[in-house]
Amino acid sequence: MSADTVTRTAAPASTVTSVGRMTSLARAELTLLARSRATFFAAVFVPLVLPLSLRSATDDMDLKGAGLSVGTVILPSAVGFSLLFAVYSSLVSVYAARREELVLKRLRTGELRDAEILMGAAVPSVLIGLVQCLVLTAACAALMDVGTPEAPLLAVLGLLLGLMMWPALAAVTASFSRSVEGAQVAAMPLLLVSMVGSGTVVPFEVMPDRLASLCELLPLSPVITLIRGGWAGNLSTYDALGALATALAWTVLAVFAVQKWFRWEPRR
Repeated sequence: MSADTVTRTAAPASTVTSVGRMTSLARAELTLLARSRATFFAAVFVPLVLPLSLRSATDDMDLKGAGLSVGTVILPSAVGFSLLFAVYSSLVSVYAARREELVLKRLRTGELRDAEILMGAAVPSVLIGLVQCLVLTAACAALMDVGTPEAPLLAVLGLLLGLMMWPALAAVTASFSRSVEGAQVAAMPLLLVSMVGSGTVVPFEVMPDRLASLCELLPLSPVITLIRGGWAGNLSTYDALGALATALAWTVLAVFAVQKWFRWEPRR
């Protein structure tokens, strides 16, 4: 039923512009996402709850010595959780499910291009993640006296790079799974490593230098670095350019991997 719904809804948009085709597909995907209660719950509610668990963990950190505050620790972490759960984790399931239901294969027989199919399917999750990030940012600013960012351009760049990078990483992860359940398992390693090592739970500023240098290479790390540095205003030009280069490198690598290995049909 879900496959027919997407195909029928996306078909009229094939006669209009690329934006119109993706918009039609995004509307159909949003309907299907709302019907999948487990995926919808994980995407919408989990990122809103996880930041609360970090409040007690910050009590044992020397934040003042690192030039940070509770707010500048939790706010970027909240954004990171939204990218991981609302965007990455949910899209891994979406791509795998649509492939197994033969939706992707059917869509490719029309005028939709490959990039339009993947981006159109990602739009609902990206919008949910964006809205969550804005809500959590406003909540942290109001409740934790974070104030306005010292370098707002860095914070905006970090968020935009995250919203571009993680859908591509989700498509890569879904490529190497044989089922929806397998896709959820395949997403766990990167999800857990990013939560623990990308500065979301423990900021790089309070990590040992060698460990921090290694963790800064993870895909979520440059996003957290730019957002946290944008709010705290303590990020040097060298570190900012390094974070930008790391984020762009992961994005380019993920796009290349999607073009080379993404599977449009179920594995038999």
